[in-house]
Amino acid sequence: MLQEESDLSLIIAQIVQKLKGSNLYAQLERQAWASLQRPEIKLESLKEDIKEFFKISGWEKKLQNAVYSELSVFPLPSHPAAPPEHLKEPLVYMRKAQGSWEKRILKSLNSMCTELSIPLARKRPVGEQKELLNKWNEMGTDEPDLSLFRPVYAPKDFLEVLINLRNPNYENGDSLSFRTHLGLIQVPLKVKDIPELKEFFVELGLTTGQLGIDDSTQVPPELFENEHVRIGQKVLTEQDSAAAQQYIRQGSPTALRAELWALILNISSHPEDILYYEQLKTNVIQHDLLVDSLIYKDVKLTASNDDYYFVFEDYLYQVLLCFSRDTSVLSHFAYNSASPPKSYIRGKLGLEEYAVFYPPNGVIPFHGFSMYVAPLCFLYHEPSKLYQIFREMYVRFFFRLHSISSHPSGIVSLCLLFETLLQTYLPQLFYHLREIGAQPLRISFKWMVRAFSGYLATDQLLLLWDRILGYNSLEILAGKILAAAVFAFRAVNLMEVTSLAAAEAVLADLSTLKVMPLLQIFLFATVT
Repeated sequence: MLQEESDLSLIIAQIVQKLKGSNLYAQLERQAWASLQRPEIKLESLKEDIKEFFKISGWEKKLQNAVYSELSVFPLPSHPAAPPEHLKEPLVYMRKAQGSWEKRILKSLNSMCTELSIPLARKRPVGEQKELLNKWNEMGTDEPDLSLFRPVYAPKDFLEVLINLRNPNYENGDSLSFRTHLGLIQVPLKVKDIPELKEFFVELGLTTGQLGIDDSTQVPPELFENEHVRIGQKVLTEQDSAAAQQYIRQGSPTALRAELWALILNISSHPEDILYYEQLKTNVIQHDLLVDSLIYKDVKLTASNDDYYFVFEDYLYQVLLCFSRDTSVLSHFAYNSASPPKSYIRGKLGLEEYAVFYPPNGVIPFHGFSMYVAPLCFLYHEPSKLYQIFREMYVRFFFRLHSISSHPSGIVSLCLLFETLLQTYLPQLFYHLREIGAQPLRISFKWMVRAFSGYLATDQLLLLWDRILGYNSLEILAGKILAAAVFAFRAVNLMEVTSLAAAEAVLADLSTLKVMPLLQIFLFATVT
């Protein structure tokens, strides 16, 4: 009991410290001073009166939402004496694997720099600055020669690293079990089984109304949809992040989704937020980074060729270029197993006082990175709001899909969950695919790393991301359970294939799939 109270006190102290540096804290302080002029504020009951004023004026709700937002990204509980690196990742072999992966990425970036004789960063000449400013809203029309640039890495490269991951303290002996040999992921992490998943995702049950199922044309709207929309409007009126997160577990009505997501992520368009975005834009205009070319190349290779997203090409450049300059993103490395790459001022290699993070946000984009932003363009048309939503989605969720960690929502755990579910509930299919050299994870990994962006139809993807936000978890929705459900849905066809190419052909087009029925059937209609 005392330990729990001590842990809670520590969490409260850390959140208070974090909020003290926020704009909200300054606003609350100003409001508190201003309230002293009000006749209902009495000196003898000052504390209680100011609390009541905050409650009536709506500031208490804003503070609650800010605290709730901090709790959403708060690291998992650990021993109070644990060093900082344990907060990033408690397992030493995971930290080492992530460190060596980062070195590989940086080496790839530096070798490209050397081969092409291009600096990591340079100040743009005045003429080039003016030209970029003039075409800021139509960068998609620009056709720079990017033939010599290549993505630093692709999901398949990352998968190979995960496949070779081993725990040196885990010794199976000479007689490895049959089950151990089946999957590609060979690390012992605890993942949920279907009964545990049913308990965790109870709102997805067959008896609960779901947008994505109960709003189809065959179901009269008065049975579920109309009431669900009415409750959603009430949630927005109340401006309560926790209520919005609970509500969205059953899916968000299309008309309310943008506001609900912003409420859950605690994003609001204050003048200072717009000003911050403009400062990032100015930084893009003034300085050219090598990663800019990687961003251009990625957008051209992915979103520009996508039937749903090609129209948002300009938005993608604006958001991703600004994101690469945003040093506030560095704060998420406190709970991310990764560390931001460092570069050194020319001629000062190895001298720490001349080290800088590169890129400034600490995130090197990989092949497919722009697809994290593309679906959000359907919801937000104002660049600074779109930018804020993407940045918050990234530091809460997406970073876990391309860093090596033991976190339950990390990509390693998700891959293990996927393979475990398939081995347990579709053993014949799993064994068949393994025997023909078509390991299921090799097919599904690319879906997961992108959180299914670019693979599902957009309306279905947004229903999927509703549940990511609703459960504050990637466990089910950014891939593994849905991926397992897709394999179950196509199981009859997959049992007929005789090669990896044929298996990939069966699963090549996911754009006709309906997400929620698949998830419900796999989770709640599977015999356990």
